[in-house]
Amino acid sequence: MTDTAPKPGLVLLVVSTAAFLASLDTFIVTIAFPGIRAAFPGDDLATLSWVLNGYTVLFAACLAPAGRLADRYGRKRLFLAGVAVFTLASAACAAAPSIPVLVLFRAVQAVGAALVMPTSLALLLTAFPPHRRPLAVGVWASVGAAAAALGPPVGGLLVEASWRWVFLVNLPICALTLLAGPRVLRESRDTSTGVPDLLGAAGLLVGVGALAYALVTAPDDGWGSAGVLTAFAVAALALAWVPWRSARHAVPVLDLPALRVPTLWLACATTGVFAAGFAAMLFGNVLFLTSIWHDSILVAGLSLAPGPLMVVPVSILGGRFVHRFGPGPVVALGAVSFGAGALIWVLRMDATPDYAASMLPGQLLTGVGVGLILPSLSGVVGTVLPPSRWGAGSSMVTTLRQVGTVLGTAVLVAVFAGTPDLADFRHGWLVVVATAAATGAGGLLIAARRRTDHYAEPQAPSSAASPSSILSTGIEP
Repeated sequence: MTDTAPKPGLVLLVVSTAAFLASLDTFIVTIAFPGIRAAFPGDDLATLSWVLNGYTVLFAACLAPAGRLADRYGRKRLFLAGVAVFTLASAACAAAPSIPVLVLFRAVQAVGAALVMPTSLALLLTAFPPHRRPLAVGVWASVGAAAAALGPPVGGLLVEASWRWVFLVNLPICALTLLAGPRVLRESRDTSTGVPDLLGAAGLLVGVGALAYALVTAPDDGWGSAGVLTAFAVAALALAWVPWRSARHAVPVLDLPALRVPTLWLACATTGVFAAGFAAMLFGNVLFLTSIWHDSILVAGLSLAPGPLMVVPVSILGGRFVHRFGPGPVVALGAVSFGAGALIWVLRMDATPDYAASMLPGQLLTGVGVGLILPSLSGVVGTVLPPSRWGAGSSMVTTLRQVGTVLGTAVLVAVFAGTPDLADFRHGWLVVVATAAATGAGGLLIAARRRTDHYAEPQAPSSAASPSSILSTGIEP
C-alpha cells in the first residue's frame, strides 16, 4: 500500500524524466556511433556493434523480472536503485578506455534502465486517481517519441565536443532525480507477487546474445566456422528452453496462456520484425551520412531529426484511426509508408549528396510509418486480453521490440561485412523494405483475426498483472 498520497504532478515530472533518459540513451548513442568508431580505430564494426547490442540485449532480458522484483520489494526502492545504477554506469561509460570496457558498462546501464521503465509507470499509476490516469500515462508514454526526436540532433551536438558527452549529459539529470525522488515518491509494493523467473530471463539473455553474436561474426569468421555454429546451437537451445521453463514457473518470462491468443502472438512477432527494420534503418543511415556523404555527426543528427519529429503528431492521428478501424489496418498502412520511404533511398540515394530530393522524403515517410505502427501494435494488448493480463502482454510486446532491435542491428552488420560501400547500403535498405512488407502482412493478419480472438483464463493462472509490469502502450525505443 502507498504510505501517503504523493503529489501527482511532481511524481509525473520525476518518473518521466528518468524514463526519458532511459529511452534517449538508445538514440543518442546510435548517432554517436561514428565518433566512438573513430576514437577506437583498431576495433572492427562487428565488435563496435556491441556498444548498441549489449545495452539492448540486457534491457530485453531484464525488463519483465525487474517489474516483478519491484512489485515484491518496493517500487520506489527499485526505481531509485535503477536511477543510481544508470548514473554510475553512465559515468563509467564516459571514462571507458576501450571498447570492451564500454560494452561492459553499457550492459550495466541497461540493468538500470530496466529497473526504471516498469517502476516509473507503477509509481505514476499509484499517484494519480483513476480518472486522471489516461492523461498521465499518455504524457509518460510520449517520452519515447520525444527521445527519438531529440536523440539525433542532441547527440550530434554533444559529439562535436566528444563522444563521451553523450554519457556525461545523463549525470546532472540523474542527480536531480535522485535528490527529488526520495522526497516526491511514496513506496508501494504488492506482497502477493511471486519471485520472478530469473533463470528464464537468463535463458533469454543467452539465447538472444548468442544469436546476435553469430550474426555479427559470421561474415568475418565464416558461416560454417566452429564458433559461429556453436553460437547458433546455443541460441537455439536457450530460446527453446525459455518457453519450456515458462510453462513450469509461477511467474514466467513468457505468459504462454496469453500467447495462445493468435492476435497477441501476431502482434509480438510483427513488433519484433518491425523493430529489426527500424534499428537497421537508423543504424545504417547514421553510417551512410557520415561515411558516404562525409557529413559531420552534428549534420547527420539534424538530417535524421525530421523522421522522428513526424512520430508524435502522426501517432495522435493514428490513435483515432485505430479506434475506428482497429489496429491491423493502421499497421498495414504504416508499413506501406515505412517501406516506401526505404524504397526511395534504394532508388535515389547515391554518393552525391542531395538531401532534399532523396534522404528527406524517405525520412518523412518512414516517420509516418513509425507513428502509425508502434502505438497500434502496442495497443493490441488492450483489445484482446482482459485487464488482469495487460501487464504480461505488454511486457512481451516490449521485450520482442528489444529483441528485434538487437537482431536488426546484427543483420545489418552481417550485410555490410566490414567497411560498407554504396551497394552495401542499398542492400541494407532492401532489408528494411523486406521488414516493412512482413510488417504489413502481420497487420493484415491481425485485422483478420482480432474480432474472433478470445482469451481463455487458465485453470492455474500466474500472478495477476501489477502496475510495475504494465508497460507503456505508447512509443518506446
